[in-house]
Amino acid sequence: MTLEPDLDDLATDPFAVARAAADVLAERTGVARHDVALVLGSGWGGAADLLGETVADIPAAELPGFSAPAVVGHGGTIRSVRIESSGTRRHALVLGARTHYYEGKGVRRVAHGARMAAAAGASTIVLTNGCGGLDPDWVAGTPVLINDHINLTGASPLEGATFVDLTDLYSVRLRGLAREVDPTLAEGVYVQFTGPHYETPAEVQMARRIGGDLVGMSTALEAIAARHAGLEVLGISLVTNPAAGISPVPLSHDEVIAAGAEAGPRISRLLADVVGRI
Repeated sequence: MTLEPDLDDLATDPFAVARAAADVLAERTGVARHDVALVLGSGWGGAADLLGETVADIPAAELPGFSAPAVVGHGGTIRSVRIESSGTRRHALVLGARTHYYEGKGVRRVAHGARMAAAAGASTIVLTNGCGGLDPDWVAGTPVLINDHINLTGASPLEGATFVDLTDLYSVRLRGLAREVDPTLAEGVYVQFTGPHYETPAEVQMARRIGGDLVGMSTALEAIAARHAGLEVLGISLVTNPAAGISPVPLSHDEVIAAGAEAGPRISRLLADVVGRI
């Protein structure tokens, strides 16, 4: 009996696990190559239905290296979508299954989706999230382009002497395409905390003072892994709530989910239109 490669095994090559997952994906979907990948965070799930025709929808736990979602409101499937545009056919890989660093499964698990996307042939990845906003003018439901990040997790998906330049991690070209769809899109710096607790008002003020505009618990580690794997990265946050201390109202995960659901149709259309231009 052949054992499935285990991402938690330090002797295992995480890129070999990503390749194994991509091979199973190709077999299950009948699609040899996916051109673009999307990681859908809180509020963004509806975009998958607007991209095109679903070829296959696979429970993530059935692919090597993935596990079932650990958080209510987060998806647990991986979808292959056929996009027909201007006489050309492409395929999008929609990763509804995201492992957060706070789940305690290790950074390899966090990076696995991006690495599998690259192994599946993607050249571009779109990373989305729901987050807290530090700008009082960004009401719940505001989409914001990520132009840079600050990683406060104390971790990296890169192992050993692996040096990767992150100067232009969040693609200027792709942000330009997004603004062709919606010229009013704001942009800002995303700060990833470890979670799962929300940030304190003092931590939010610290994030603001060091240059942050958005705070959340995902994306930065995935973006680093994506860049290392050769992917061009577009990051978009959905402000689901003002960050702690920006608003006097206590933070609630239920309210984050509700804000995402309310903004869902509008931001899903935005994301589908952006992907159509990539």
